[in-house]
Amino acid sequence: MDRELYGREAVLDDDGLAARLVGLGRQGAARGTYEHGDDPPVTVFTGGRGMGKTALLKEVRNRYKGYTPLALLDCAHVEPPADHGPGWTPVTGALAELAVQLSPKVLAARPVRFPRLSLGLVAVASLAWSQEDDERARRDLQRLGPLLATVDATRGAAGNWVGKVLTKLAATFADAAAPLAGLLAEATVETVLEEVFGRLQRSSESWYGSYRNAGGRGKAGLQQLAIDFEYEGRRRREAEDFLVGALTEDLLTAYTGLRRGSRVGRPLLLLDNAHEPLGRQLVEPILRARAEGRRDKVVVLATSRARDHEGLRQATRTRLPETAHRAPCPRGTSVGSGILAVELTPLSPAQTRSAFDHHDPAGRTPAELARAVHRLTGGRPLGVALLGRAAGEVPAGLRAGLTPGRLLDLTVELREDAPPVPVAPTLLAELLPVRRPGPYAVLAATHDEESARMLAHARLQGESLDGDVALRVRDQLRAENWSEGPGHFVADPLLRALLLYRLRFEDGDHPRYAAWHAVHETLYRHYGPAPGPYRLHHALALGRTEEAVTHLRETFPEQDVLGWLGRLRFIAAAPYPRERDRPGPDPRRAVALGEGPPGPLPDGLDPDTTALHLSVRRLLHAVWLLTDPLALPDDEVAELLAHELRRLSGRHLTGSGPLWDAAGHWPRDIRAWREPSLPPGRENGV
Repeated sequence: MDRELYGREAVLDDDGLAARLVGLGRQGAARGTYEHGDDPPVTVFTGGRGMGKTALLKEVRNRYKGYTPLALLDCAHVEPPADHGPGWTPVTGALAELAVQLSPKVLAARPVRFPRLSLGLVAVASLAWSQEDDERARRDLQRLGPLLATVDATRGAAGNWVGKVLTKLAATFADAAAPLAGLLAEATVETVLEEVFGRLQRSSESWYGSYRNAGGRGKAGLQQLAIDFEYEGRRRREAEDFLVGALTEDLLTAYTGLRRGSRVGRPLLLLDNAHEPLGRQLVEPILRARAEGRRDKVVVLATSRARDHEGLRQATRTRLPETAHRAPCPRGTSVGSGILAVELTPLSPAQTRSAFDHHDPAGRTPAELARAVHRLTGGRPLGVALLGRAAGEVPAGLRAGLTPGRLLDLTVELREDAPPVPVAPTLLAELLPVRRPGPYAVLAATHDEESARMLAHARLQGESLDGDVALRVRDQLRAENWSEGPGHFVADPLLRALLLYRLRFEDGDHPRYAAWHAVHETLYRHYGPAPGPYRLHHALALGRTEEAVTHLRETFPEQDVLGWLGRLRFIAAAPYPRERDRPGPDPRRAVALGEGPPGPLPDGLDPDTTALHLSVRRLLHAVWLLTDPLALPDDEVAELLAHELRRLSGRHLTGSGPLWDAAGHWPRDIRAWREPSLPPGRENGV
């Protein structure tokens, strides 16, 4: 989706990383010296889903398109053509696509031609052609038309040469006595050279004389290239690597040929999802050639969802803000030292505020909404952009009542030619593109692998016939490079919130919420029968609070006050069983403030115990509301929180100190958008 790119100035500014590597500023204006001279690093932007990697590459493309040759390729989505022969692989398909994108004329420079790459791909395309099936050969040759058009648009784009190639192939079949792959490649290349290539371009054939066993003879190299391509494994990889070199050699010739000095700015290869195998197959030959001292003038900007990908082991690592003015990448002896891995950082609260101001310039949304969205999303640009747009599209009169939870309830118009889409499912599909998100939503309610496996056995037995569902979900989350952490099976707060939202609302069973109740009831029973914190956590998720209040009241006099505060904090971290589109204030607020009827009390309480019970009830609801990532902060409830903790400090015989400290630090933590600290005031530098 198109969006403003906040927090990416280090790459996109006139003095940013892209400008320093490409050598172009605004409107194609030439800059001074290139950073890293004639040996630019392969720059890999790392970050999980929703961190803006694809959007960043698209913005670089938009800024430099028409000023310097460039191509953008998604290494995860190179689609094979129908009924292709063995001469098509993801690498050859990608190289043809890159060349076609790189070829158009740019400002003050002629189109880039790709004669070497064309000859190599023509040679390997001849694999598996037969005399009985010239239709396959015709289809494969016609697919090469756009690539050959980069050599000569008038002849390559026409189909006349295809018939002449087929005629020569027929004669070759009749006379074949040597390995057919090599003969077919030679016949195909000879005809293409005669019919498509001009006199000056025909010398590009000699470049293949450096291929294995060619002995300086270009045609022999092309024959060997085709023969090697027939074999899977090492020999095919060597052939593919050589074809990558053909692409960079053609680009180098465009910059150092007869019109040397006429081009301003380096060519750009933009490779999205380069952590995929295809990404490595395209990048590693370039890195090896550079490590051997060959220079190619190509700026490679790539993305990787995996920060710790094995291909980045020897990279120089830095964070995005540190590249704003300089990005050192010292080259060592290893091939991987030619990589600069730049970690994309989350948006700051101020940048999130700017994103919301862009969609709501009149400031009609609550003052704390942008900061609350930052807490929910962790500054993940995709989440900030989508929620900010949703806030801006709400009718102005309704914006004052928005919370992060209500933003998830909305629909948002992403394109003028398409109907609005629901915010929460759309965001979840972007962050977790799996075929069936239902099992993930169920397991998002669990705390660790053990409880996830138990819940999967109880609720998801029909989801898989060949293995443990929880472990399959765990492995998929790892494969998607989602963080892991204690306390939650799905550790990322935004992903967990979206999955729990799906569990709550997408079963179409309002107002019973059968799936939500079944999952939390199963976990509630699993952690029973004693009223421990896990059991009470799920009781709150079911809307049953009195068992937790009673437990906290009964254990309050114990000496371990820090343990009591920790249990309070954990129980109150339960997801709230929210009603979608419910108007008015959050129901927890009235309970926290002691407004309205006190509600039923356990039997047999004396006045002093009743007062303690009510105090704990107010405290629990206050913490539950104030730490909810789908709610807004509430200063009045925060003051009540401090008041109740101070009162409890006066009641406790031995542990008044931690309670008093919590009264001072917990409201401060909450106002600073931090989890209440334990011991109070010891975390986050407070």
